[in-house]
Amino acid sequence: MSPASRAAPAARSVPRPDEAAAAAAVGSPMLSVVGLSARQGSFTLRNVSFDVQHGAYGILIGPAGAGKTTLLEAIAGVIPVREGAVVIGGRVMTHVAPDRRGLSLVYQHAYLFPHLTVRRNIEYGAATPEAAREMSDRFGLEPLAGRDVRTLSGGERQLVALARGLTRRPGLLLLDEPFAALDQRTRNAARRVLRVIHQEQGFTVLHVSHDFSEVGLLGDVAVLLDRGRVLQAGPPDVMFREPASAYVADFLGAENVFAGRAAPIRALGPDWSAARGDAVEEHAVAFTTGAITLYALGDAVPGPAHAVIRAEEVALSLEPGSSSVRNQFRGTVMEFAPAGAITRVTVDVQGTPVVAAVTSRSVQELGLEVGRPVVVAFKAMAVHIC
Repeated sequence: MSPASRAAPAARSVPRPDEAAAAAAVGSPMLSVVGLSARQGSFTLRNVSFDVQHGAYGILIGPAGAGKTTLLEAIAGVIPVREGAVVIGGRVMTHVAPDRRGLSLVYQHAYLFPHLTVRRNIEYGAATPEAAREMSDRFGLEPLAGRDVRTLSGGERQLVALARGLTRRPGLLLLDEPFAALDQRTRNAARRVLRVIHQEQGFTVLHVSHDFSEVGLLGDVAVLLDRGRVLQAGPPDVMFREPASAYVADFLGAENVFAGRAAPIRALGPDWSAARGDAVEEHAVAFTTGAITLYALGDAVPGPAHAVIRAEEVALSLEPGSSSVRNQFRGTVMEFAPAGAITRVTVDVQGTPVVAAVTSRSVQELGLEVGRPVVVAFKAMAVHIC
């Protein structure tokens, strides 16, 4: 079951105020992290700011060692905040005891009570006995209810910990890779159950994940953390389509990240102009990388920049088309990377490798093979300049 589609709330970056100003600045967000700095051993979070709206599902991503678990612990009050503020439900919670913050924190390693059975672990801290029974049933844990938790598999322990966290009926649920130990089938099922419960009860989630599919399947807002700092925050589709930097694009798996020079073409007419809500008006941009020049829409300034094109936006054909697609280049197939129904095809375009993600059936129908001439095409709107 795919999550119901809805408008994704935007994340907000704000300057570092004192706690009183932080509380006054909060409107509808359930969770506001404002200029937060915290230290765990030799690692430091620095000036971290983002919002997750009431009832939204936030996904926290980043490479290993980025500080994701440390950030959850700072929000939960497990480790002290050095600077900045944690605001939950409109209340500054920076120095409030963890058990008074109205949240649940579920760790990757479960941390179950070893002297309690599965049932007793799930019941611990439950808002009501009915809540404990409901969560046990929804995650298929009733057959394990009388078991010693030390006899459980890693995946079973994670499900027990997740059910236990939900029985508190928290306003804010913090999840540290809750599905990491599950096999793919169980992970998909547990993810669906969690999403349904989230939609029914309307609590707010901040979920650490290394699985990019979870960003798209679950996330209303994504936060990318690296080396203790937020690199980008906002709706997942915007983050993947418009990464803030070449580093972000590379981390998010964009195959086509080109270094070059941008040259805005402001003289072109209204066909190249577009208003995008509260954004500035966009203009045509000529971007030169290697021996080719491609065209984009944006508000880039002249000079060095990067162009990002997701492989899914690149089309292949045997001859140039007559459509309005502005970027069309002749090239030669270099290599294939099949992955089930999708094959990634790398094409040499005048010395610049361009990757296209096309259906494996299209590869067969076009008769593509290494060395074959093809035409690479993508729209100007598919090119993101950063």
